[in-house]
Order: sequence, then structure tokens, then C-alpha cells
Amino acid sequence: MKYAYYPGCSLESTGIEYDMSTRIVAKHLGIDLWEIPDWICCGASAAHGEDPLLAVALPAYNLSIAEKEGLDVAVPCAACYNRMRGAEVAVQGSKKTQERVSQAIEVDYQGKTTTFSLLDILANKVDPELIKSQVIRPLTGLKVASYYGCLLVRPIGITGFDDAENPMSMDRLIEALGAEPVPWSFKTECCGAGHTTSLSKDANLLLQDIYDDAKRNEADCFSTACPLCFLNLDMRQKGVEKVFAKEYDLPVFYITELMGLAFGYSPKELGLPKHFVDGLPLLEGKDLLRHPATRREEA
Repeated sequence: MKYAYYPGCSLESTGIEYDMSTRIVAKHLGIDLWEIPDWICCGASAAHGEDPLLAVALPAYNLSIAEKEGLDVAVPCAACYNRMRGAEVAVQGSKKTQERVSQAIEVDYQGKTTTFSLLDILANKVDPELIKSQVIRPLTGLKVASYYGCLLVRPIGITGFDDAENPMSMDRLIEALGAEPVPWSFKTECCGAGHTTSLSKDANLLLQDIYDDAKRNEADCFSTACPLCFLNLDMRQKGVEKVFAKEYDLPVFYITELMGLAFGYSPKELGLPKHFVDGLPLLEGKDLLRHPATRREEA
């Protein structure tokens, strides 16, 4: 199983642990990720608000390289995935758009390959039994709120790999790892995205609702597949606690980090020490960091 890999800007900066854990988990499962050479920013989230052609041309440039190689594309970031899929749909649906975009990027891009969210690949393209068979450190007793955010499963005409209101792909993965996916109501509610900087008061209200509902449903932590969602839930949590005089203490994990832990990799290998909300005490308290070899002997 081979994909052209588009890490995007966040995974080389604020979301570097997502890239670290993605590469580890992909290699472990036999997924060959060929990083697109000389990839450029996909334009999220400013380009589509400024110039419709630029909004399609930027992701199309990256997609054209994958198309030349005959590879479908794997994208971890929800915003990047949304922009890449949007470019595909736009080019496939209009000959005029295809010609304008090809002229802009100076490549004859036809939109022949398909972009997949990394979550879609892990949940729906990899045999679930293979994932279960690789679990040597089950995440038993860990209650996880799967947070999909706005862009991963919406709009249906562009994404469409899961239900737009109650997606379950991440929940199934969490269950396969031995953890408990908790039912809750804010799976796809907005976390404020980039507005956490410019409109922090409004964004804090959105984050408060998300934290409150997760706590109400007895979640121990969040799992996400979006670096911006992760950043908001993780980095902004202490600020929201201070503003509203509450205490959440809800660690945030990328789904690939949880998979890596269950597969036996160390927190350091997966980038967990980089988080703002320290998740190690939670994992230690539930005895989930014991050396996996010990669990093998006890099995």
C-alpha cells in the first residue's frame, strides 16, 4: 500500500508530533508514504478567501506531482485534506477550471488521483484485524472522546468518507486499540480554528462547550486527526480554565499517537512530551506505559 504523502505546513512545525507518529504507525502497518518532493502550502486557510484560482492552484500543484507518479495522496491535516479534495472536485467538474489551473501551475493537471484523509486510510483501507493484531499494549480503561472537528467529514460532497454529524471511523480505531470511545455531542463542533487568535473570547466559548461535554460524558482525554484542532484543544486549555474558573485536565492525543502507544512505541518516539497538557500522568495512572514485553509474557 503506497501513497504520496503530503504532510503540510503544520506537521513541520506546531504539529510535528503528528508527523512523527504518522510515519511510525504507517511503517508499522506496511503503508509506504512517499513524501511529495518540493511540496508547497495548500493555501489553507487564507487562499480560498482571497482568490478562487489560487485556492485551487496551490493544492493542485502538489496533486500534479502525485498524479505524475500515479499515486493517490495521504493527508493527515483536516484543513489540507479539505483543500486538496476541493481542488480535485473543482478540476474534475469543470474543463475550464482544469485548463485555468493547469495554466497557472504550468502543469497539465487532470485530477486523476484521489486524496484520502489519513484517518480514512487507517480506519477504512487497512484491515481492522491487522490493527488489532498489532496491539501489544492495550489501552484498557482509557475513555476517549473522538474529536473530528469541522473539516474532516464536511462537506459531504467533498469529503464523504464518514457521517457528517456522527462520524465513527476514529471511534472504531480507538475501540480496536482496547480503549473506550465515549459517546458525546461535540464530535464535529467547531473549536474556533484560527479565530482563537483574533477572536479569542468567542473561541473560548466554543472550546468551553467542547471541554464541558467531554467531561460530562466522563472522557479522560481527546483524540483528534487535525493539527489545528489539536493545537486549540491542547494549547488553549489552560487559558480557558483560567477564564471560566474551571479545571478540565483533559490531555489531547493524535489518533496516531494512541495507535503507536498500543503498538508498543514509547511516548518519546511518538512526541507526547511536546504536548501542553501532560498526558503522561493519565497514562501512568491507568498503567498504560508498562513495557509491552511484560504484557506479552502475561498474555
